[in-house]
Amino acid sequence: MTIPLEVRSLSLVREGNVVLDGVSFTVEQGEIFALLGGNGAGKSSTLLTFLGFLAPSDGEILVNGQSVGSDIASARSAIAYLPEAASLYGHMTAYENLDYFLDLAGKSANQADYDQALDRVALPDEARSRRLQSYSKGMRQKTAIALALLRETPILLLDEPTSGLDPVAIDEFHDLVKNLASAGQTILMVTHDVYGACQVADRIGLLRRGQLVGSFSAENGKRIDTETVHAAFAEREAA
Repeated sequence: MTIPLEVRSLSLVREGNVVLDGVSFTVEQGEIFALLGGNGAGKSSTLLTFLGFLAPSDGEILVNGQSVGSDIASARSAIAYLPEAASLYGHMTAYENLDYFLDLAGKSANQADYDQALDRVALPDEARSRRLQSYSKGMRQKTAIALALLRETPILLLDEPTSGLDPVAIDEFHDLVKNLASAGQTILMVTHDVYGACQVADRIGLLRRGQLVGSFSAENGKRIDTETVHAAFAEREAA
């Protein structure tokens, strides 16, 4: 069976600085993998290599078994990427944003499709025809996720997805991500939030200064132990 996301001995050097150093991991279909680390660990850079925006200095990145370097277009068509600050237009409504960005992606959908996606992310009905400039960050994130759903990609990349969200919005987001994974979507998220990673991830990779220095897995239907991961995170960051 083809592995959706695979990193093989990835190294990345930018302007003389080692950003990633021999990182290897895989993410299986229907799995949530969290890459956990502090600022400057190389988390976001890892995501950008999957999209072909950063070229490896050494090693290989594969999406659905294909090297990103040899076929960037195929990799990008399989992936929906949610950055920390979603680039949506504040002067447009949720519906208008969805319509505009889907058109740019060469996709089409109707009103029923839009409402179904917005229902899945629990964006209130009354907000959907309002301009996004009146939205909270959580509502903007929900709109961006609805867009990702409408693109119908098998892989979702999330960059610090809960940053700035309130506790209720974070819980709703985690529930949504778990539902997507249960439906077969492959999810790679990067975060510095130990608690959030343990709440939602099937596996966690601990990244420090460009190296993967620890791994944790959920077992027997239980969540990954927060105290264990926090202790490892704190120890590594203090080193």
